[in-house]
Parts: sequence; C-alpha cells; structure tokens
Amino acid sequence: MTFDAAKEFFSCLALRHTPGIGPRSWKNVLSSYSGAYEAVADARNWAPRKLLPKNRAELFLREDWRPAAEAEYKAARAQKLRPITWFDPKYPERLREIPDPPALLYAKGDLTLLKSPSVAVVGARECTHLGLTAVERISAELSRYGVTVVSGLALGIDRQAHQAALGGVGSSIAVLGAGMDIHYPPENEDVRRVLEARGLVLTEFGPGTRPEARNFPYRNRIISGLSLGVLVAEAAARSGSLITARLAGEQGREVFALPGPLGEPTFSGCHRLIKQGAALVESAEDIIRTLRYQFSAELAKVPATLPATDSGAEGQTLTTGATGATANAAAASKGNIPKGALAQAEVPQPPRQPEKPLRQPEKPLRQPEPLPEGLAAEELALVHALTLDGKVHIDTLIHTLGLDSPTVSGRLLMLEMQGLVRQWPGMYYSRA
Repeated sequence: MTFDAAKEFFSCLALRHTPGIGPRSWKNVLSSYSGAYEAVADARNWAPRKLLPKNRAELFLREDWRPAAEAEYKAARAQKLRPITWFDPKYPERLREIPDPPALLYAKGDLTLLKSPSVAVVGARECTHLGLTAVERISAELSRYGVTVVSGLALGIDRQAHQAALGGVGSSIAVLGAGMDIHYPPENEDVRRVLEARGLVLTEFGPGTRPEARNFPYRNRIISGLSLGVLVAEAAARSGSLITARLAGEQGREVFALPGPLGEPTFSGCHRLIKQGAALVESAEDIIRTLRYQFSAELAKVPATLPATDSGAEGQTLTTGATGATANAAAASKGNIPKGALAQAEVPQPPRQPEKPLRQPEKPLRQPEPLPEGLAAEELALVHALTLDGKVHIDTLIHTLGLDSPTVSGRLLMLEMQGLVRQWPGMYYSRA
C-alpha cells in the first residue's frame, strides 16, 4: 500500500477529534489495519469486528469530528508543521507499545533521535542547587554515552537536563504540553532554539493549544513512553514528576530517583519513590548498568549499515598513524585492499645489511583477548580500529568508519559493558 501522508494525517486527526474515542480506542483500531486511512474508511465494520463498541463507532460515523479536524489540518499546513502519524516509519516504536499512545505527533528538529536509546530526566521547577548540579552531571554523562535525554522543557530540572544533554552526542528531546506554535515558558526560549537546531521538539497538541494544566499528564505519558527509564531528580510529595514516575511504572519502564538531604521538602517525593522500589541513582553509570540489556536490545534492532570500503573512493583510507593502520587491517580482513597498499608492498626494498641481532624489547606488546562471537558489524569495525596501547578520539572513529555519532557512541557503550573497550578522559578510547 502506498503511504499517502496527507490522507494518513487527516485520518489520524479524525480519530483524535471524535468525542468518546481516546488513545486506547484508536490504538485498538489502528493496530488492526495497515493504514489510518484504511481504518477510517472501514469504520462501519469496527463494531462487527469488535474493535469498538457499536455506540462509539456510530459517534465516528456521525462525523462530528470534521470541523475540528479540518481546522487543525489547515493550521498545521499553514505553519508547515511536520506530523508523524501512526504508520509513519518515523513514529517511535516504544511509544506504540504504551497503553494510550498518541495517534500523531508534531516534530521539529532531528528525527533520528526517535530511534536512539532514551532516558527521561524530570523534576521540580523550584529546585535546589544540589538538584541542578546532579542533573547537569548525570544528563551530560548520559548524552556522552550516546543516550538521548527526554524532558518536558519546564523551568528548573527540565531546563538543566536539556542544556547538559545538548552538549553530547546523545542530545535531547523536549515534549511540550502545548501546541508547537506556543512558546512556553518564555524563559526557555533560548533552550528551545537549540533543541530545534540540534535536538528535537515534540507535541501531540495541535496549533494554538494553550499550556493548560490538564495537558501535562498527557505530555508526561509521552515523556516516559519514549524512554527506557525515568529519573526523578528532585520532586516534592505532590509533584507532576511523580505522575511521570507512576506512568513509567505502568508502561513497564524502569524508575530511578535521586536522593537528597533528609528533611528537604523538594526531595521527599524522591525518597518515597525509593521506598516504593525505585532504583537509587548517584551517577549515569547507575542508570546505564541497570538498563544495559534494554540498550543492547535497542541497538540490536538497528540494521548493520557499515558501508563496504571502496578502494577507489577518495577519503576512504587513512594511510598514516595507528588509526589508519588498524582501519586498513580491518578492511583487508573483509577482502577489501586499501588503495595504495599493494603499491607500497611492490616498492623494492634495499637488501638488509648484516648487523647485530635486534635487542628484544624489555616489555612485549600486549595482545588483546580474542573477540566473542555475535558482535555486530559496527562493533567489529570499532574494535579493529582500536589498540591496547594507543588512544583514539571518538571523532576520529566517526570519520574513519563513516558512521553517525549516535551509532558510534552506542556501540562503544555496548563494547565497554562487555569489557572489550575502555573509555579515557576526553572521549578517547582503546581496547580493554
């Protein structure tokens, strides 16, 4: 079936604007068809197929949804918004799994982040210096490992999480509780501009939707739904962040909490979560170790896209330095001889003169352990590009192998967890 983006968009709007039909209902309907347009065209059969009760199917057939759906369709087109509908390949798979997913999302920014392993970081607007400092450190560490940080673009903890994560390869996703054309809160306009340029901004609300209090629980379910786990960094006993934590538990996500000083009101919610079984977190490593199996499963879904080395392509081969040597060795092991390698071998060498035997080095070069089976193509390429005795910067690995930053950082994380790679200060790596 040909994917008609306009028809799919309007069909999802029709479902969303039907009174009495909510996220659980449209998930049940859409999951039974291969397209949203196909689903709404077959509305008379929803009741016979037991997809919806007869009275709800009749509500859709009355077309009370049409004025609102047409108005949002025109407004979104006028603002040139990018809708991601249920059957769009860009729609995040993790979000489809929750009980009440959105029928569509509006997006502005880097859509590839929707495929990255993600962790939500949420907390109080009125927060302490301790909370801000901890969130800055943990979010920066997560992003450095290639984990995307998801939050709600509120003041306080959310703002700090976005800012810290935007500096790393994992970057950040903001989920709004208003329409894409509503810039709220205005104090975060600077962060939002960077998110739209280097991160991603999402909302399920149509243009003109104001940031009303009732919208934020809907936003929170998307924050947790996009993520493999949720860190509540600072939250009082009655806090919206606890709603996100509860939704995360219902969605089967891991819940983490940052402990604070005893008697500090803004940490009382975190302490309650820890008593209820949330994992106590002091660093990003605590989160990554807990989620290591989920990260592995996420990366396993990514196809092996490492391009074959083209011996005639310019810029494919580095011929100097340890990195170039190991990259050339990796290419040769695949049957691809780097350009110039044979020519160098054919250059006549002067005859060796008799001389004293070379003195053996005092400390023999260390040899790496044999590689385990089952490594992905990108992981093998990364391992072959590293040595035990030299450190290679992540930017060099990205350039040499021709892979994107999230893939390289994610694969390095998996290799580090398996004890095959060691990370050094400054984002340098070597074999472990």
